Amino acid sequence: MDSFAALSDPTRRAIVERLARGEMAAGDIVAAFSLSAPAISQHLKTLRQAGLVRVRGEGQRRIYSLDPDGLDGMEAWIASTRRFWSTRLDDLAAALDTPDDDTETSR
Repeated sequence: MDSFAALSDPTRRAIVERLARGEMAAGDIVAAFSLSAPAISQHLKTLRQAGLVRVRGEGQRRIYSLDPDGLDGMEAWIASTRRFWSTRLDDLAAALDTPDDDTETSR
């Protein structure tokens, strides 16, 4: 699943926000929400498949943390898009600031 699509769900965004504060055991993530353990497990699976979180085993516990590589990919896309639009908007502002010869002669 695409990272942005994975984050379109408010529960998954909330999970990512919690994990941004530090790693958490799966049980602690479940306890933080009013959803069933299987529902949270499905959200965590989606986030893992999107490359946004990673999991490691610690005995019988599953410990989740943010995956910096997945976040870096999103950040790179945002930066690229921002550069594209920044340049285009600067060009538009310059064009709007330039007087149009036809407008000047018709007044």
